[in-house]
Amino acid sequence: MVKKSPLKFFVLSLFLIALDQAVKLLVHFNMEPGFAGQIRVVGDWLKLHYVLNPGMAFGMQLGHEYGKLLLSLFRLVAMAGIGWYLVHLAHRGAPNGLLWAMAMILAGAVGNVIDSTFYGVFLDNAPYGSTTPWFHGQVIDMVFIDVWEGFLPDWVPIWGGQYYSTPIFNIADSCIFVGVCIILFFQRRFFREQHEEDGLLPDDLSPESAAVLPVSEFKEIASNDTESTEKDSDAVSTDDPPTSQQHARNSPEDSTHGL
Repeated sequence: MVKKSPLKFFVLSLFLIALDQAVKLLVHFNMEPGFAGQIRVVGDWLKLHYVLNPGMAFGMQLGHEYGKLLLSLFRLVAMAGIGWYLVHLAHRGAPNGLLWAMAMILAGAVGNVIDSTFYGVFLDNAPYGSTTPWFHGQVIDMVFIDVWEGFLPDWVPIWGGQYYSTPIFNIADSCIFVGVCIILFFQRRFFREQHEEDGLLPDDLSPESAAVLPVSEFKEIASNDTESTEKDSDAVSTDDPPTSQQHARNSPEDSTHGL
């Protein structure tokens, strides 16, 4: 296992956060909300549509009086957890693909946390009746892939008879979605590579972790090795067959004894 620096992955997160915030502020200060300010980008299916989202990604909400506050606090905890996990994976030598995906998810989480925490104060877009503008800011969404819109059939559970259009989202939502998809699609490869790398080297590679023998023990081990080497060499010399000179010296006596 080779430890990796998480710095470059945090750089990607910072870049995506800056891009997300720049696009949101450009939309807020240069577009009218709703269909009045809608801009067609590619035909009739890809549009910029300024809308405020008081809930989660893709417009989902928590139907509770303190739902927005709970959601904002959950985002803060999730952001810290994802950041810690990214550092942990990097130090464990996780595959780069997994680390890039985690960096994208982190960027998406931070981007929406900024909206929820500060936009209610600095952009004054907290919902009417909020107890405080802090942590009640509405997320700015603008990417509208207009695949289908209309009224759902009555037989559809829960949402039957209601008007529906494909969700409007932002760059932070896209980062989370793409990052999660990458992990799901390549999870076997990512975690197999990490499992193989975990068996290569120990976790602690610091010089302090190496075992150092005292001088007395080192000398004892060295002397024992020397003695065992000498014994082996003596055993080999004892077992050697007679040389040709020894056969030559013994041959006259053997011949005389025969006579």
